Amino acid sequence: MSTSDELNWFKSSYSGSQGDDCVEVAYRPGAVYVRDSKETEGPRFAVRPTAWVYFVGYITL
Repeated sequence: MSTSDELNWFKSSYSGSQGDDCVEVAYRPGAVYVRDSKETEGPRFAVRPTAWVYFVGYITL
């Protein structure tokens, strides 16, 4: 993967200072990528932005 293709990952501001049990997300046009913050080289998945908005809206009810 070239430098221009690297994803800029970030954790939620709700994540604790201990750094455990967190997910990280990265945005690209047409996709939101999700991974485990403890397994940065491990599996990740992508969803469409509309699905991510629905998911975040659902979990914050």
